[in-house]
Amino acid sequence: MNRSTDTSPQAEERLVTSLTRACELAKLEIPGFLWLTHEGDRNLSPGNLHVVWIFDTQASLAHALETGLGKRMYELTAQAFTEAAIAVRAAEAHVSFDTEEACQRHNNGNWQARLSMLRLSH
Repeated sequence: MNRSTDTSPQAEERLVTSLTRACELAKLEIPGFLWLTHEGDRNLSPGNLHVVWIFDTQASLAHALETGLGKRMYELTAQAFTEAAIAVRAAEAHVSFDTEEACQRHNNGNWQARLSMLRLSH
């Protein structure tokens, strides 16, 4: 399925609004989930768009994934992309998970450094 993607400045605003809504829902539904962030190029090219879901601890993240809540996070991400008119084939390819615990341990709490490191691994 080849759908076009809106790359206008309004698309970024719609994406932020949609991801904020997804984040607020997830905070209510998913124990240990804290926040999310997204990264991508200025044109919101689907190939460069990535959403990172952040949990408090590795144990909370593992529990969420073991109990099927990963599927819910993929659904919320896909819904946000759709609302922002960003066409992706599979939201799962644009999602990763991390924890405050790991950032503190490996990056002294510096999320900018951690996200840069994660960006290199994609």
